[in-house]
Amino acid sequence: MPKPKKPPRWYFSLRSPYSWFAYLDLTERYPDVADGMDWIPFWEPDAVTQRMLDEADVELPIVAMSRAKNFYILQDLSRISKARGLKMTVPIDKDPNWEVSHLAYLAAQEEGHGRRFIELTYRARWQEGRDITRPETMGEIAVELGLPAERLANASDDPGLRKRGLDCLVQSYQDGLFGVPFFIYGREKFWGADRLTPFVAAFRGQPLEEVEKGWQHHDELPRFSAPGGDTGHAGGCG
Repeated sequence: MPKPKKPPRWYFSLRSPYSWFAYLDLTERYPDVADGMDWIPFWEPDAVTQRMLDEADVELPIVAMSRAKNFYILQDLSRISKARGLKMTVPIDKDPNWEVSHLAYLAAQEEGHGRRFIELTYRARWQEGRDITRPETMGEIAVELGLPAERLANASDDPGLRKRGLDCLVQSYQDGLFGVPFFIYGREKFWGADRLTPFVAAFRGQPLEEVEKGWQHHDELPRFSAPGGDTGHAGGCG
C-alpha cells in the first residue's frame, strides 16, 4: 500500500468505552502505531460550538441512541471488560457538557501531556466512576499532571481552544466520520474497536486480505447474512 499524503489518524472520544478499549490496545499492543499517527478528539458539541458548526455549514452525524441499543451496549461492555480482566464502571451522564473534557485534552496536549491526560481521564471515567464533564474533575487531573488546576478546569472558556476544538470537529466531518473510534490510513477507513487490527496492518504495510481472513475464519461463516438481518455492531458507538 503506497504511503498516504495525509498522516494516519484516529478519532477518539473520552465519552466512548469503545474508544477506551481501542486506546488500551494501541498503547499496550501497538505502540509504534500509536506514536506514528495523529490523535483527534471527537465529541457532541454544546450550544456554543453548535452555532459555530452551523455557521461553517457542518452537520455532525449525531443521533439519539435507542433504549434497546443502550441495553445491548451495557451487556457488551460487561462481556468485553470481563474478557479483558478490567474492573469497569458505567457512569450515568446527566446533561453532560463534553466540551469540558475534550477541550481540556487540547489544553493538556499544548502542555505536552496529551497522552497522559487521556490515560487519566479514561481511568477516571471508566474505572473510578468520576464525572469527567465537571470542571472540578479536570482541575484534579491537571494537578496529577503537574499543571495549574485552572489550566484544564477552564479550558472550555478559552476562545483559542474553542477554535481548535471546532477545527477538530470540522476535520471529522471532512473525513467522513460517523462513529468512534474511527481510524484512517490513506483512503482506507476503519470504524470500531474491532477494526483496529486491519488498520494496524494497513499502517505497517501488511496485506489486509490476510488479516481479514484470520479474524473472520471465513471458511466457517456463511457468505451472506440472512435476509433482513442487522449486520451492524456496537464497535463504533459511544
